[in-house]
Amino acid sequence: MLRKILVYPRGEIAIRVIRACRELRIHTVAVYSEGDVDSMHVRLADEAVCIGPAAAPESYLKLQNVLSAARITGADAIHPGYGFLAESATFAEACAACHIKFIGPSAESIERMGDKARARELVQQAGVPVVPGSEGVVGDEQRALRVAAQIGYPLMIKAAAGGGGRGVRIVRHEEELVRELRLAQAEADAAFGDGALYLEKYLEEPRHVEFQILADEHGTVLHLGERDCSLQRRHQKMVEEAPCIALTPELRGRMGQAAVRAARAAGYTNAGTVEFLLDRNGNFYFLEMNTRIQVEHPVTEVVTGIDLVKSQIAIASGLPLEWCQEQIRVEGHAIECRINAEDPERRFAPSVGEIRSLILPGGPGVRVDTHAYAGYRMPSHYDSLLAKLIAFGRDRNEAIARMARALDEFFVEGVNTTIPFHRQIMADGQFRRGEVHTDFIQQRMGV
Repeated sequence: MLRKILVYPRGEIAIRVIRACRELRIHTVAVYSEGDVDSMHVRLADEAVCIGPAAAPESYLKLQNVLSAARITGADAIHPGYGFLAESATFAEACAACHIKFIGPSAESIERMGDKARARELVQQAGVPVVPGSEGVVGDEQRALRVAAQIGYPLMIKAAAGGGGRGVRIVRHEEELVRELRLAQAEADAAFGDGALYLEKYLEEPRHVEFQILADEHGTVLHLGERDCSLQRRHQKMVEEAPCIALTPELRGRMGQAAVRAARAAGYTNAGTVEFLLDRNGNFYFLEMNTRIQVEHPVTEVVTGIDLVKSQIAIASGLPLEWCQEQIRVEGHAIECRINAEDPERRFAPSVGEIRSLILPGGPGVRVDTHAYAGYRMPSHYDSLLAKLIAFGRDRNEAIARMARALDEFFVEGVNTTIPFHRQIMADGQFRRGEVHTDFIQQRMGV
């Protein structure tokens, strides 16, 4: 087992990793910026090293600062969490060069799946269905126009190096294509330093269904079932649940096998997520693979009883997985709401400032992952995620009831949050019936 782990992420995921390490009796090192000096993960870690000013480009995105912190503290591994450089092949490669274990996939796997156009080609060769689209990046505008005519409208422009909804545009008519291409290219260039784009057929009102993968270094690859992540605002997930009620056992089996084939095609190890779009007729298509732990991983932990972070550490330590596919069981239903420090009344503008009072919900079937506390000041330099609220029940109705109750118990004073918005979702009749899709929030909530 690994001896000392540098915890690279900030916020609640840093605390999640530190807690797993403490239960495994592994020493932890937190890295933090000057803007995070009062963050809870700094207090909970065994050691902490400041790696720069509050601005992320001068601290969390300074790879040499992170590696220096690992070397001076004698860490033998780094957990990348999510965000910042978590899906950077350069990061994984640099760790290997420094003889520090990267708790995630290899640089080669990250590179294969990080380029969305290349990933499409790779999984297609493995027999995984993909959304009809361009073969690789489109290059110039004239080729884009020709390919778009073949695919048919509506279609999506997507950044080849993208993620998090950036560099994505929906085009419904040919006359919009060139303008949207230029906008998507500029956004992709700014966000990823890579303006390469590809085109995909746009599916009307699909579900976004992803499968959790675990793969060890001994050739075992298995999935832990699926999560329905259809409730999104501007391509950003807001509510996730497991399992997806739209899947039959037969469809779940086929999608799970396709997810495993995709992971094998990438030569994947550690935890990852294979994402699909599911249309109204039960057809599914590969969307992308996230080569890290996901924000929504707790819903899978709750319904399977498997600690994903401990599994990551065990795999990175060279241990074989404890289970085979037939032993994976999904019981009950779980829902996660992302509680962001944002104001729904002001187009979800970030809300910063001191949290004067904080009361967290509890009781049966309720879990809260957060780095916030009374007196904590929400910084302006990073994402607005304040907490993840997870509710578990014997079935979906009980999970919804518990989530609604927990949202009513959740009290934050000092910053605005998305709690009122999540209350609306839990009370919505269409959501309660499970009639969700990726345009649900835009259509039902108008945002």
